[in-house]
Amino acid sequence: MPGVIRVERPSDVEIGARERVLLALDAHDRRRVRRRLEAPDGTVLELALPTGSVIRVGQVLYADERRAYVVSAAAESTLVVRPRDLREAARAGHLIGNLHRDVDVLDDGRVVALHDDTVETRLRAAGFDVEREERAFLGRAPGEHAH
Repeated sequence: MPGVIRVERPSDVEIGARERVLLALDAHDRRRVRRRLEAPDGTVLELALPTGSVIRVGQVLYADERRAYVVSAAAESTLVVRPRDLREAARAGHLIGNLHRDVDVLDDGRVVALHDDTVETRLRAAGFDVEREERAFLGRAPGEHAH
């Protein structure tokens, strides 16, 4: 029977042969370090991580002898820009960054940002080909920006 597990710091154990229980969190949820989180197996993780903690994709929040509870990126609404060259990619990243939003640059050169009407409007006004797409976003959510 699933129980409640208090998590005051992420686990640093190797997953090894343990069963992986994926905790699909979007960018905003990965900022919430004090809350109750129900895993797909019914186990409740009561997060009480220190202020300033950042939950990362791939991080093990808790592990016992049989299971490891691992953070994964949930699909969420994003904007995808397909730059034609490096210069255009830099322009898109700069525009998004000036709005204090993070980007995720994919291996194929696409630039991904969390969907935001202001970002979408500005990208389109600047002439970028922009598509909305439900996908995992590995960047930071608004509010994590720092200079």
